[in-house]
Amino acid sequence: IMQRVKGVILRNRIPTGIHLDADTMRRISEAAVDNLALLHSIDLHSSGLINLGRPEGYILRQVEGWVKRYYNAKTDEVTAMDKTAEWLNANIPAEISPAFIHNDYKYDNLVLNPDDLSEIRAVLDWEMATIGDPLMDLGTSLAYWAEAGDSEALKPFNLTWLEGNLNREQVLIRYQERTGTDTGNFLFYYVFGSFKIAVIVQQIYARYKKGFTEDPRFASLIFVVKACAENAQKAIRYNRISNFY
Repeated sequence: IMQRVKGVILRNRIPTGIHLDADTMRRISEAAVDNLALLHSIDLHSSGLINLGRPEGYILRQVEGWVKRYYNAKTDEVTAMDKTAEWLNANIPAEISPAFIHNDYKYDNLVLNPDDLSEIRAVLDWEMATIGDPLMDLGTSLAYWAEAGDSEALKPFNLTWLEGNLNREQVLIRYQERTGTDTGNFLFYYVFGSFKIAVIVQQIYARYKKGFTEDPRFASLIFVVKACAENAQKAIRYNRISNFY
C-alpha cells in the first residue's frame, strides 16, 4: 500500500529550477480541485472504505472537538477566535452524503509530475483520512488556500497566492461542477476550516509559550492564529469566502 513516488512538491517557496508562470499555476490549481473531487467520488461501499469512520454526527463532533482544543491551548485573548467559535456552534448545517476525505489536502501534500506539473502523481499524508462530510475537507483546503490579498502571515501555507491560481470562489465553483454537490451553504465550511487551522497553529504556539520548545520560528505563530481568525470573521461579515480586501 506504500511505494516511493518521485516528483515535485510545492511547499512555501518555488523549488529551485522550477518555473511557475501564471498558466502553469492555473493548471496546477485546476488539477488539485479535480483530484479532490475524484477522491470524494470514490464509492464507499464497493471499496470497503465505509468501515473507516463514523459519519453520523461528524460535523458536530468536529466543531465541539476543535473548540475544546482551542480553549485548552489558549494563551492570548483573540476576540475573533471567540466570536468564530460561537458562530460555528450556532450554525451547524445538516449532514450531506459522506465521502472518503483526506483532511489535509493542500499543495505540499501533492506529488507532481516534473514533466507536466498539472499531473498529480500521488497524494501524501493520509493519517487524518476518514469518512465524513466532503465539504469539511474542502473547507479546510480552502482555508489553507491563501490569496494574493490575504495577510502575509497566511502565505507560507501554500503557493496558491501566486498569479494564475484559481481563487477560493473559483475553486468552489469548479468543485461543484465536478461533483454536483450543493455548495450553497459553504460559508460554514470555510469558517470552520479557518478556525481549525488557527487551532492547529495555536497548539504549537502554546508549546512555545510554555517553554516546551525554544524554536524561535514559533514566536510569531500567534499572528497566524489571528490572521486565520480574521479571515473567518471577514467571511462571515461579507458572506463570501474570497476577495476580503
